[in-house]
Amino acid sequence: MTMIAPMRNLGGQGLLVAGILLIASALRAPITGVAPMLGMIRGVSAAEAGVLTTLPLLAFAAISPLAAILGRRCGMERSLFGALLVIAAGIALRSSGPVWALFAGTATIGAGIAVANVLLPSLLKRDFPTRIASLTGAYAITSALAQALASVVAIPLALFPGSSWHLSLAGTLIFPLVALVAWVPQLGIHSAPATEPGSPSRRGRIWHSLLAWQVTGFLGLTSLVFYIIVGWLPAILGQAGYSPAAAGTLHGASQLATAVPGLILGPMVRRMKDQRGIAIVVSLATCVALLGLWQLPSLAMLWVALFGFGAGAAFILGLTFVSLRTTHSHQAAALSGMAQCLGYTLAAAGPPLAGLAHDATGGWEVALVCCAVATVLMAVLGNFAGRASTI
Repeated sequence: MTMIAPMRNLGGQGLLVAGILLIASALRAPITGVAPMLGMIRGVSAAEAGVLTTLPLLAFAAISPLAAILGRRCGMERSLFGALLVIAAGIALRSSGPVWALFAGTATIGAGIAVANVLLPSLLKRDFPTRIASLTGAYAITSALAQALASVVAIPLALFPGSSWHLSLAGTLIFPLVALVAWVPQLGIHSAPATEPGSPSRRGRIWHSLLAWQVTGFLGLTSLVFYIIVGWLPAILGQAGYSPAAAGTLHGASQLATAVPGLILGPMVRRMKDQRGIAIVVSLATCVALLGLWQLPSLAMLWVALFGFGAGAAFILGLTFVSLRTTHSHQAAALSGMAQCLGYTLAAAGPPLAGLAHDATGGWEVALVCCAVATVLMAVLGNFAGRASTI
């Protein structure tokens, strides 16, 4: 059942926007902030370290279909508060010491993030229908800034006298805790998402649509490449001769670069007849960045910035395809569910496979080349998914 958006005065809307942005800060930093620390965590092989990146993605694929049900039953505001509690609990567990807690806490973090990822767009559509583009841009920028901060301070915090990698991982707890405090005023509101999931018959038609598979493939390959590089970039840079602190800084720069497309892509897409050209360009830009990291690692700052921009633009473009290639909200919800479920399942295989390739070859060349090939496939799928047509 769809409910009417709650009435809020100007101050109430300001608190809501602040809460949304602070939630955004907690949705990637706890995952990306662990990458610079992988070399310091004892007792974990490269393949096992890849699993740390994979576990949240598996949680996204498994929990995302349930998040809308939770939002309808408990209300979006309370469900988002619960998601933040789960994220905070996962960070605390992950930082407690034992290796098993590292993995269990990471999976718990992914479950909380999955719920927030699904419900926040519904909240924006319900309460700010005329400001979705601007708030989505602010959302992306806030998330990227938090990711960059977590990556940059990870190594210095771990090397601080009396500190350790446990304390560095626990540092990301600040993001969900601040968001929880800011979200408390929203708990008096109990409301459902603005849209309902598509019917089984609509979902069935989506799964038989070639265009839907093209959109899903574009998003899936984008996520695959992004999470392989996010998870292993510090190790790739370390092999190229960069210090852990420098690698962490470059890792943060790549996360920061993912925010830039959010500022410029929206106005560009609205002026385009179709999105084939931009899909090909951002895919090939990502390919160039990967090949640059492989062949000219001395220019790593250029390549990580280009990768962040290209991968961030491809992800935003993929999400835009979900809306542009569908004719109504129920169909969009069905396509979104298909793309997230299959896309994150595909992406989950990437980091451990890259870790296994490293263990087998002693280098990151195979992983980088495979990611570059994936970006070429992205360009091909983007050429089809970017056509001005609907399912």
